Amino acid sequence: MNATPAKLILGIDTSCDDTGVGVVELSPDGRVHVRANRVWSQTVHAQYGGVMPELASREHVERIDQIMGDALTEAGLRVTDLDAVAATSGPGLMGALLVGLMYGKGLSQALDVPFYAAHHLEGHIFAAAAEAELHAPYLALVVSGGHTHLFDVPREGEYVLVGATRDDAAGEAFDKIARLAGLGYPGGPAISEAAQRGNPDAVPFKEPLQGQKGFEFSFSGLKTAALLAHRAGARPEDLAAGFERAAVRTLVKTTVRAAQACGRQTVVVSGGVAANRALREAFGQTGLRVVFPGKGLNTDNGAMIALAGAAAITAGRPASRLDAGATAYAPLATTPPAS
Repeated sequence: MNATPAKLILGIDTSCDDTGVGVVELSPDGRVHVRANRVWSQTVHAQYGGVMPELASREHVERIDQIMGDALTEAGLRVTDLDAVAATSGPGLMGALLVGLMYGKGLSQALDVPFYAAHHLEGHIFAAAAEAELHAPYLALVVSGGHTHLFDVPREGEYVLVGATRDDAAGEAFDKIARLAGLGYPGGPAISEAAQRGNPDAVPFKEPLQGQKGFEFSFSGLKTAALLAHRAGARPEDLAAGFERAAVRTLVKTTVRAAQACGRQTVVVSGGVAANRALREAFGQTGLRVVFPGKGLNTDNGAMIALAGAAAITAGRPASRLDAGATAYAPLATTPPAS
């Protein structure tokens, strides 16, 4: 890995309902340091129990200048100090993606610095690089409101899809069950807090896909069980506790089996659900080296996109063309062909 000059990289993420801008310093020896990470989490969607795409796009437009200024202030920098700009190009909500992508392109052109179109899921994976040294091979579980993907990373920049959800993403299930139980939005923190006051044995949630040979996930059955229990009068706290335990167990057990099958000792767990206390405790008992992103880097943010940009620079990848477009559906990898 060739050493690179010290660089200051600005990252922008507007893939969904968080306006994120971060700054990362890339040292000549390849180490990275997060200088700033500012996120505006939109609250307008709470009344709908989910993200309204058009409202998300409008709020990104209204907030991105302010968040950009806040990030530079936190980093102690002027905009002219930046050496590169990275922005999420996909996957995500198309209108929301375009706000950050066009803003990043315009900024790079105005500053005459390289621009890197970043993959949102790769950003989540590289968020862990700010917490600990991350070198392939390893396994990566990205688990958030829109994604539940399990990747094997045999070499730097190579991603093999090992397993994914058949239906809802884990974070989406957290949101929907929290809404059903009247616990609020976003559902992740609401479920986690309520679960601490509940009895996980009060509602019989069956772990999904028990006995499968592959490494897939499914959360639709847990939603159905929650709905039936809610109609039967289950306490919201018990719903939360039972669901959280079942969801955590299926995530951890499936990931551990995949790590054994792929021969990996290191597992990266990232995305909004990676902030869940019960999930972290369960992974801590697996005997694997499990790396989580640091505080503020689990949910969508700009620093993780800057970290993805830093990884691209370190790997010697060419800068992106300024005509690079946004893509709502952008797989990071494909399932390996059957043997």
